[in-house]
Amino acid sequence: MLAGCGGATVNQAVAGNGSATPCGSVNVALNAWVGYTADAAVYSYVAQNKLGCTVTQKELSEQISWQGFGSGEVDVIMENWGHADLAKQYITDQKVAVDAGPTGNEGHIGWYVPPWMVQKYPDILDYKNLDKYASLFATSESSGKGQVLDGDPAFVTNDEALVKNLGLNYKVVFSGSEAALIQSFRTAEKNKTPLLGYFYEPQWFLSEVPLKKVSLPPYTPGCDSDPEKVACDYPDYKLNKIISKKFADSGSPAAKLAKAFTWTNADQNSVATDIQGGMKPEAAAKKWVDAHPDQVAAWLK
Repeated sequence: MLAGCGGATVNQAVAGNGSATPCGSVNVALNAWVGYTADAAVYSYVAQNKLGCTVTQKELSEQISWQGFGSGEVDVIMENWGHADLAKQYITDQKVAVDAGPTGNEGHIGWYVPPWMVQKYPDILDYKNLDKYASLFATSESSGKGQVLDGDPAFVTNDEALVKNLGLNYKVVFSGSEAALIQSFRTAEKNKTPLLGYFYEPQWFLSEVPLKKVSLPPYTPGCDSDPEKVACDYPDYKLNKIISKKFADSGSPAAKLAKAFTWTNADQNSVATDIQGGMKPEAAAKKWVDAHPDQVAAWLK
């Protein structure tokens, strides 16, 4: 799904954006999920074609991306999911990064099952009933317990703590990537095989297979403050952008664009759907940009 994105350098476009400060070069972190790729593709396309920037996208995990602020290797993270610890380290303490404002996207993380399971086991969406179904979810990797399938180990997850602190007879197993997680859910729905897994929104795949979210103990402020003691659902995330302090202070029009960039879950999902369907990220970005001239113009004011 990330083919054609990672490490790609977007050639400098024709200048003439009217800014007093030339755009120059911009280093954009590229984290490993297609929604992020959609954000980065549209930002990069506009920076290249409207501002004359040279954009380099770098495939990095979420945590490693933040390290690039201090070294100068990363200017922009386009979609941040919380990471209060990293914000404290790099924004508050080291002062090498700044919050560039919301993306407009609302993020949700949780445990999901394929729709067929809810039809057959109507009470399965209450976490209190999960143990009676544990044997259904057992796999060769779950040591005789039920399996909770996670994605990339670098993704934001409290799942191992949740299993332990909710006293569930389950084991977290990592599929390794978003692509593997999606394929597992797709196969589970097609073949009517049991699957309980980590998933999230915004996410284009939910329009293909409308996964059903398990109700965990409600989130309350502070219930996840100690990672080892988490026993509550994930919070709602107001996704935001993070940029380097040096970049923010540079006067670059690309920094202004990063701050102004905002769209909806539906916008992101439309671009992500095109990318996962085989369209190159730059082409998917162009399609969206061409269809939303007024929104792009507002970013560039």
